[in-house]
Amino acid sequence: MDGVKFQVEAAEGLPSDERYLDFVYQPLRESDGSVSGIIVVGNDVTERKKAQDVIQRLAAIIDSSDDVIVSKDLNGIVTSWNAAASRVLGYSAEEMIGASILTLIPEHLHSDEKIIIDHIRAGQRMEHFETVRRTKDGRLLDVSLTISPVKDEKGNIIGASKILRDISIRRQTEQIQQDLAKRAAELAAIVESSEDVILSKDLNGIIKSWNGAASQVFGYTAEEMIGQSILKLIPDDLRDEEKQIIDSIRAGRRVEHFETVRLTKDGRLIEASVTVSPIRDNKGEVIGASKILRDISAGKRIEKSLLQAEKIAATGRMAATIAHEINNPLESVINLLYLLRSKIADEDGLNYLSTAEEELGRVAHIAKQTLGYYREHAAASAASLSEITQHAVTIYEPRCSAARIKISTFFQSSRKPILRRGEMMQVISNLIANSIYAVPNGGHLSISVEDTDEPVGGTVLTISDDGVGITPRDLPRVFEAFFTTRSTLGTGIGLFVAKQFIEGHGGQISITSQIDSERHGTTVRIFVPLHTPYDVPRNA
Repeated sequence: MDGVKFQVEAAEGLPSDERYLDFVYQPLRESDGSVSGIIVVGNDVTERKKAQDVIQRLAAIIDSSDDVIVSKDLNGIVTSWNAAASRVLGYSAEEMIGASILTLIPEHLHSDEKIIIDHIRAGQRMEHFETVRRTKDGRLLDVSLTISPVKDEKGNIIGASKILRDISIRRQTEQIQQDLAKRAAELAAIVESSEDVILSKDLNGIIKSWNGAASQVFGYTAEEMIGQSILKLIPDDLRDEEKQIIDSIRAGRRVEHFETVRLTKDGRLIEASVTVSPIRDNKGEVIGASKILRDISAGKRIEKSLLQAEKIAATGRMAATIAHEINNPLESVINLLYLLRSKIADEDGLNYLSTAEEELGRVAHIAKQTLGYYREHAAASAASLSEITQHAVTIYEPRCSAARIKISTFFQSSRKPILRRGEMMQVISNLIANSIYAVPNGGHLSISVEDTDEPVGGTVLTISDDGVGITPRDLPRVFEAFFTTRSTLGTGIGLFVAKQFIEGHGGQISITSQIDSERHGTTVRIFVPLHTPYDVPRNA
């Protein structure tokens, strides 16, 4: 009988003990061979029994572990295989016990096994060695290995025990965290480099983030504003807006392109367009707001300028109407004064008459220019800029000759873009007239027309004089409506109109000028492209 448990009574005062005995029973025979009794031999196996119990408990623990626990000999042959090993790696114990551990190792990592065995032979434990193992279905797992030497009762190393933990999920989590960190860094870089103001705040209006554009626009650094109230940027009379914005954000609503005014560090008020979006936590609850703010002050100024231009245009149209209405009676008055001249004999009367004629002539000149600007223009057609310029020169040659101005021309353009001839004639005539006015004591006028392919194909008209020039103070304003440096006969719309006409043809006009005593004069350069906006209908 094996492993029979006995309760052994100890001496008085000592604890009792349990012992396990193996019994051998043999018959006791007499000389005649008959059985007269039984010989019982008991062998105390208590320690062996306890060791077996420990082994069974350890085996149960190993088999119920969530970690893969296997053992192998020094040749890499698997000698034990727990249930977790079957779950994680896909092989049953029957398949793996007696098989090489290399079954689980990808070929490019077989050299790792030699390193591991060398450590084990040297009695060294390897902890948390991260590597890759292959499952039965061919998947690769990220794993962490802890490997310990296994010794016999004499202390000789006979193999190794391995605890393997699948860290694929941890690796995936780490990768996700790295990707998120990278994405967060990219987004932070985008926010920081944005030309728009981007900031965030909590539901109490306390600023949590502040990008570079915010510092540029408002003048405050991030250190100055993070932790401060958003009200610092809002004028006192507009602070009710913040409550309305926060109410919308609490309700999960986005506020888009809200135009308002904000306050900079130096006290300036800027026009701003604000878009505000809710910020939510991982539970979907609104915890704050992100704000994108764009400084639209320049745009607002342009809008005001356009409005002013519209007002000027309306005023001009009204002026043209008035000019048209007064033109006929004005001509009649001028004619009557002409007839009256023969009726006046005294010198004072003739002087008064001359003055009246001069003033009425000036009024007539202004009326004609006003009408010329607002009159409907003829349809565009193919025309040579050289021919139009030559025609204008022919008209003004007598005046130039009388003013002792020498004209030199250079016409080398053969292109015929689609032009409004009347507009071009008015532009060139105005420029030549300006040059004549700028050269009161005689001088030189140079006019050239040449084809060009830089930067695009087109024609360049250049008109230069050696007149008095334009002062640096006045030069930036020469294309403004109603700006003039002439005390008389100057309406201030000539160059303004010229610029509108040239740009209407898709071209450009520029003026350079000098007023030095040795080098003085003005040069006007006009570029007209080969294909103007007016040739679109022809090609349609």
